[in-house]
Amino acid sequence: MKNWTSLLLMVAILFLAACNSKTSSSVTADGSEEAAPVYSNKPGHYGVEITPDGAVPVNAISQKVSELGSGAVKVKGEISDVCAVKGCWMTIKDGEQEMRVTFKDYGFFVPKDVAGKTAIMEGIAKVETISVETLRHYAEDAGESAEEIAKITKPEEELTFEAIGVIIQ
Repeated sequence: MKNWTSLLLMVAILFLAACNSKTSSSVTADGSEEAAPVYSNKPGHYGVEITPDGAVPVNAISQKVSELGSGAVKVKGEISDVCAVKGCWMTIKDGEQEMRVTFKDYGFFVPKDVAGKTAIMEGIAKVETISVETLRHYAEDAGESAEEIAKITKPEEELTFEAIGVIIQ
């Protein structure tokens, strides 16, 4: 009986260790396997671990995106708004330039109380046409009134950013 108990205990430990692994893999569209991202556990860091080195202001990337269409970049700006429901998006403002930030594959969120703080993000910036449905969804998440949401009747073109990692200072 003692041997069975030891064996079951070892199997349970191996099972738990396998379930607790920080890395895994996923299959890409072309059938190849890619490692899943390892998210940072440092305070103030969300998503994959990044450094603040080389971050440029939001208004600097808007010019680059206009010229290039889209691209990977590290950007810095003041958080002006955050999704009030669960922190699944935020807007960054730099002077008059504003940019909506979403998080890669909804893999992480930011705290809902970080408006006014500075964020450094790494990811892909691009100009997108945002549908009326999505704009209304964002307005609802931001806590806008039904009257304000009903006023949204046209899609808008805006600078967007899909972050793989964020540091909130």
